[in-house]
Amino acid sequence: MPTTAQPLPWERPLGANPVGDGLVEFRVWAPHADEVRVRVGDSEHALTDAGGGIHEGRVAAQAGDDYEYRFGEHELPDPCSRHQPGGLRGPSRIVDTGAFQWSDAAFAPRPLAEQVIYELHIGTFTAEGTFDAAIEHLPQLARLGITAIEVMPVAEFPGDHGWGYDGVYLSAAQSTYGGPLAFQRLVDAAHAHGLGVILDVVYNHVGASGNTALAAYGPYFTDRYSTFWGSAINYDDEHCDPVREWVLQSAEGWVRDFHVDGLRLDAIHAIFDTGANPIMAQLADRVHGARDGALVIAESGLNDPKVIRPRAQGGFGHDAQWADDFHHALRVLLTGDTDGYYAEFGTIADLAKAYQTPFVHDGQYSTFRKRRFGAPAGDRPPEQFVVFDQNHDQVGNRALGDRMPDETRALAAFSTLLSPFVPMLFMGEEYGEPAPFQFFSDHIDEKIATATREGRRREFAAFATFAGEEVPDPQDRATFERSKLTRERDPAIAELYAALLRARTQLPRDEDIIIHPNEDQGWLAVDRGPFRLAMNFSAAPREIPLDGHAEVVVATATPQLRPEHVLLAPKTGALLR
Repeated sequence: MPTTAQPLPWERPLGANPVGDGLVEFRVWAPHADEVRVRVGDSEHALTDAGGGIHEGRVAAQAGDDYEYRFGEHELPDPCSRHQPGGLRGPSRIVDTGAFQWSDAAFAPRPLAEQVIYELHIGTFTAEGTFDAAIEHLPQLARLGITAIEVMPVAEFPGDHGWGYDGVYLSAAQSTYGGPLAFQRLVDAAHAHGLGVILDVVYNHVGASGNTALAAYGPYFTDRYSTFWGSAINYDDEHCDPVREWVLQSAEGWVRDFHVDGLRLDAIHAIFDTGANPIMAQLADRVHGARDGALVIAESGLNDPKVIRPRAQGGFGHDAQWADDFHHALRVLLTGDTDGYYAEFGTIADLAKAYQTPFVHDGQYSTFRKRRFGAPAGDRPPEQFVVFDQNHDQVGNRALGDRMPDETRALAAFSTLLSPFVPMLFMGEEYGEPAPFQFFSDHIDEKIATATREGRRREFAAFATFAGEEVPDPQDRATFERSKLTRERDPAIAELYAALLRARTQLPRDEDIIIHPNEDQGWLAVDRGPFRLAMNFSAAPREIPLDGHAEVVVATATPQLRPEHVLLAPKTGALLR
């Protein structure tokens, strides 16, 4: 008879976990240490060697107590910390995530095909920049037709403010946002308003401010690979199994203990793993097992449908992935930007292809990359792709963090929100927010701060549009403050977004998409069942055939109906039936 394999020492819960009777179990992977002691308050306790580099012990302690691990000359936070109230260099704090009184038992997230996602950054979404302050604005998003908020990374990062992609403690909700209990309150409140919560997580690297601390414990990093942002996490080198478990338990914990309804995985193309059971597939299994209906949405820069193919077909089993090509094709048509990676886009044919399968590059030669790129994804349903006309990258990674030009916003929203894919809005676009979203940081190490400033300037070398522009200093607090939402509303834009989201609910999801491009005239018509999306991307008025679609459902500007055509002004669109 086959027997169930006993878990390896690192496969049991890591971190500091209350176990009742006034005790907390501490378990830490520290293969570099001969002996590990945990300091809780003013007392120290030796931990037992449990094998495999794991040190463990049960200690009299309670939620709210601060602790650190001591070994050799080191006194460091817990790699699995749930709270860093004093920041990266302070002690960890014991958190009893199970003590929160949830009120969301009746909440059920929408099916993926019905999702409308809203990306937000906690620090700039409100003047206060906290989890609790964000709660006030949830009812308005729900009324608009948003079904889920996607929260940019909250894992503890250096300083008081930042984008969050340089987080170090993967399971600790950012202290300056309010910490873990405040994040639970935000999720519970979102569910009360019918909104799901998707959390953006970064598992391809950690912020460089934490490299020394983590490396003191063990081989969290590998020299086999490198990433654009920092040392590569050790997913397939010697002693990688406990590192993988560190990440898997983090992902599982956000979904199980914080009731988030899904994870958005940052830049999985920078996760290097040659193993037979890829970490990205294992992560999907763990997340799906932790909470019914939980989603895994990947950002992958590879245009590889393997990411969203089922495990049974050799895929990672992710539920959806971002589709950058849709954005690029749309933006170049609307703005004429052709610098850097935009150089390969600019035709009606590109956007026409993106409406059928969002991978414009699906195996042909890429002049920007100077190699073939991507693979066909025609076997995947449209709800497995998340599209957008703005997001934190495509706004914030511009030199000045400027949003879509005013004259393009309406058609950009029309094209995105009425597409067959899952649309994602970037905070503020739904009412025409005028504030930029710039790149900002608050690094606590001067060398890293200097490197960030210099790297930011180098980043725009391929973009002639920004030549001579003064790139805002990411370390200047004013850069962060400029990026906070003003909530100054453009009533026409706000009304249009509401109308588009209402119209979206009428569009069929199970009928073929029929494309009618006209390259010479610069217009595109897309048929979705009995509806036609008519879009004029040219700088002149254009006549687009009606083909029996004689009723205007919603339009970005008043169209003129003629017997056989609809006349659209430049950069406008109309939904016809």
